[in-house]
Amino acid sequence: MNIKPKEQCKWDLVSLGEVMLRLDPGNGRIHTTRTFQAWEGGGEYNVARGLKRCFGMNTAVVTALADNPVGRLVQDLIYQGGVDQSHLRWVKYDGVGREVRNGLNFTEKGFGVRGAVGCSDRGHTAASQLKPGDIDWETIFGKEGARWFHCGGIFAALSETTPLVAKEAMECAKNHGTIISYDLNYRPSLWKSIGGSEKAIEVNRGLAQLIDVMLGNEEDFTAALGFAVEGVDEHLSALDPTNFGKMIEKAVSEYPNFKVVATTLRNARTATLNDWGAVCWYEGELSEATLRENLEIYDRVGGGDSFASGLIYGFLTGQGAQRAVDYGAAHGALAMTTPGDTTMATLSEVEKLMKGGGARVDR
Repeated sequence: MNIKPKEQCKWDLVSLGEVMLRLDPGNGRIHTTRTFQAWEGGGEYNVARGLKRCFGMNTAVVTALADNPVGRLVQDLIYQGGVDQSHLRWVKYDGVGREVRNGLNFTEKGFGVRGAVGCSDRGHTAASQLKPGDIDWETIFGKEGARWFHCGGIFAALSETTPLVAKEAMECAKNHGTIISYDLNYRPSLWKSIGGSEKAIEVNRGLAQLIDVMLGNEEDFTAALGFAVEGVDEHLSALDPTNFGKMIEKAVSEYPNFKVVATTLRNARTATLNDWGAVCWYEGELSEATLRENLEIYDRVGGGDSFASGLIYGFLTGQGAQRAVDYGAAHGALAMTTPGDTTMATLSEVEKLMKGGGARVDR
C-alpha cells in the first residue's frame, strides 16, 4: 500500500460514522437496573478513538449530533477521547425528537452462560440523516489531507442516504490517494426492517470496489457481501483460519482492489471466557496473531474496533502485516478487559502483551 507520508497530512485517520450514547447497567440487566453509566461509542468512531488514545495518532470523526443536552454529553465524552470534532455537524433540535435525535445504545456485558445484550434506540438520528453534499470532503482530503479513511457497514445501514455519503467520501478519498478501510460489521437488527441480508449485500457490494482494506469475519462476508464459498466447512472451529482463507480467495478474486483483508477469530466458550485470535491477508500471504485461549472478558463490545485500530496503526507506521495483526489482536484483547466500547489500554501495555508479558502487578 502506498500510504501518504505523515508530514503531508493533518490527519492520520478520519472516520465516518454515528457516535451514540451508551447506557451501561454495569453487572446488572437493562430491564431491571435503576442506574446506568454513560459512555460514548460507535463502530467507526471507536477506531479513531483507539488510534488517538492508545497509539497517539491524529484522528478526526465526521458525524452529526442533535444540538441538545444529550448531544452535548456525547460531545463531552468525545473530548475525553481526544478525537477532533471540527467536522462534527450540529443539527437544530426540534424540542421533542420528532425530526431529529441522538442515538442511544443500551448494552449489558453478559456473564458466564448469559450472553451480552444490545438494545439500540437510533431511529431518525442526526447521523442517519446525513446526505451527499452535507460534508466538505474536498477540504478534509484535499486541503487538510488524511492518510487513512475508515467507515463501515453500521453507518451504511442507518438510512437510504448514508451509503451515498460513504460513497461520496470514498471517491474523494481515493482521488487524493487516501487509504480506505471498511468494517463490514453486519448487524441483523439494523437491516431486518429495510431488506435484511439482501439489502446489506446490495449496499456493501456497491461500496466494495472503492475499498483498500476490508475487515470482517466469515459471517460478515457471507451476510454482507453474499459470498457463498464452495468447500467451506461449517463445522470447523471458529478459530480455524482455513475457512477465512477460502473467503479471502473469493473476496480478492471478485475485488482485486482489496489490498488487505483481515478479521478476528473468536470462540465464545462463555460470555466471560473466549478464545481470541486474528488473521490478516496481505500481498498473497496470511499472517496469524498469537491465539489467546481462555481469554477472560470483562466487556466484549468494541474488541473488533480495537483490533482494527491496532491493525491500522501497524500499517500506518510501516511495520508490516505480521506486526499489524499482532498489534490489532493484542489491543482488542486488552480493550475487552475494561468497561465501555472504547479502549483504556496504552501502547506500552499493548507491546508488552505482544511480547508475551503476563498480568503481574506493575509497581
